[in-house]
Amino acid sequence: KNSALIIVKDFGLGIPGKDIERIFERFYRVDKTRSKDIGGTGLGLAIVKHIVEAHQSRIEVKSIVGEGSEFSFRLKK
Repeated sequence: KNSALIIVKDFGLGIPGKDIERIFERFYRVDKTRSKDIGGTGLGLAIVKHIVEAHQSRIEVKSIVGEGSEFSFRLKK
């Protein structure tokens, strides 16, 4: 085994398919109406993507609205 598989999964709201391509953009928020209630800046996933790519990998996402999301990537040992 030359790499470690990292998986982060939640059982939250899920991400609509139309938003999947954009969630790694800086400042992008899926539900802008909830920004004040939840907080955050829309930078987290953009930062994660850049870190993963700096390690010559890529991040993948699977999401089902109403069931949750799963993010995964591999890191070389």
